[in-house]
Amino acid sequence: TLVFKPTLEIWKNNHKEMKGNVDGELILNAMAQYPNYDKAIVISGDGDYFCLLDYLDKRSKLTKIIVPDGKRYSSLLRKFSPKIVDINLHKNDICK
Repeated sequence: TLVFKPTLEIWKNNHKEMKGNVDGELILNAMAQYPNYDKAIVISGDGDYFCLLDYLDKRSKLTKIIVPDGKRYSSLLRKFSPKIVDINLHKNDICK
């Protein structure tokens, strides 16, 4: 199940950025639904999810972590490097 949240457009230094603030909601949703799924794929390169990823990994529920940029993601996620997938490597498959 994909869970989407509205984003906000914020102007910062004459540059438009998208802001979602989904950290807490993703963790809460993942734990609230924990008994209802066998495997999880998390799409993020944010180290704020380390505790969730570690919890899922220790219980063999973490399948993959899809990062938006394989060259720039939190160093906290290095522990999970065998499970990390750079979405850029699959851009052609996704955008067909």
